Amino acid sequence: MFSTRTQGLLSLLALACTLVNVNGAPAASDCTGTISSLDDVDDAVACTTVNINSFTVPAGETFNLDLAKGTTVNMLGDVTFGNKTWAGPLFQVSGTGITFNGNGHTFNGNGPFYWDGQGGNGGVTKPAPMMKIKISGTFSNVKVLNSPARVYSVSNPAALTMSSLTIDNSLGDQPNSKSDGKAAGHNTDGFDCSTTNLVIQDSTIHNQDDCLAINKGSNITFQRNSCTGGHGISIGSISSSVTVSNINIIGNTITNNDQALRIKTDASATGSTVSGITYTGNTGTGLRQFGVLIDQSYPDTLGTPGTGVKLSGVNFVGATNTLTVNSGAQRVAVNCGSGSCTGSWDWSSLKVSGGTAGKIVNFSGIENFTQ
Repeated sequence: MFSTRTQGLLSLLALACTLVNVNGAPAASDCTGTISSLDDVDDAVACTTVNINSFTVPAGETFNLDLAKGTTVNMLGDVTFGNKTWAGPLFQVSGTGITFNGNGHTFNGNGPFYWDGQGGNGGVTKPAPMMKIKISGTFSNVKVLNSPARVYSVSNPAALTMSSLTIDNSLGDQPNSKSDGKAAGHNTDGFDCSTTNLVIQDSTIHNQDDCLAINKGSNITFQRNSCTGGHGISIGSISSSVTVSNINIIGNTITNNDQALRIKTDASATGSTVSGITYTGNTGTGLRQFGVLIDQSYPDTLGTPGTGVKLSGVNFVGATNTLTVNSGAQRVAVNCGSGSCTGSWDWSSLKVSGGTAGKIVNFSGIENFTQ
């Protein structure tokens, strides 16, 4: 028989063992942690349920959640970020198998403090991205209000579905005292993605730059989203030594954007491939410059195209993609480098009206479409 003292020591040892995983790192507890300030974060993330109450993040600090595997996060109030000219990010979350429930609550970036019409091109330093998402699992029902510049940077470690999100930078459409008559918000990209196995769906984005920008990655679906005020849904810009494949753009509504659908590759890029881009059932209206723009001369528009990015399998199939461009805009412009756009592209489900026909340069593989 063990003595009472020995039994107590064994109990403590057993408890310690339950709190350490096989790698020697602390294991998460089946408890609920509550965050009402940054001081609460370290204790809260030791639990597999984390509740976030309303609070203000001090200026110049990142609200960083490094979560245990399988954690559920519930927003129970709005989070506001203090103002400071710094690089950010304002919020970062990482972990695997995470369920993040925004419950309709808001991350408020206080964009008007930063907005000067220049975005990342000058002026004051702006936290960009505002929201850094590095989880697998689900991220849903979150609102972002007035991001200083780019909103979401997504680099999920495994499959992630982001759904029912709102990005509201509509106030940035208006000029302010610092923007010299231009829209005060700038470079407010909705989703910047360099990743694989990602779905973004059923979300509403009002911003002043790309609604979606895919810079590299594969198996990405962007579906049933609403994009207003920006530069449309983009693949790119594509730089050197990257691969983009199996991208599905489905059933989105693009309103009052520069263009609806765009692929842009850097003129100087080398060693990259873009393939398997499928557009189905998208609708665009009020398009200011183009309906569809495929351009290998970035950062110029319809300049001298580069030849270092091989582009193939760009198809408009399934439900009809219906786009209406404004007077003076071009319906479709394709600007390929010599020999860099290859194969046959089925555009049977693309209808574009309004404006004028654009040019198709250095490529004759588009089938079942006339402007």
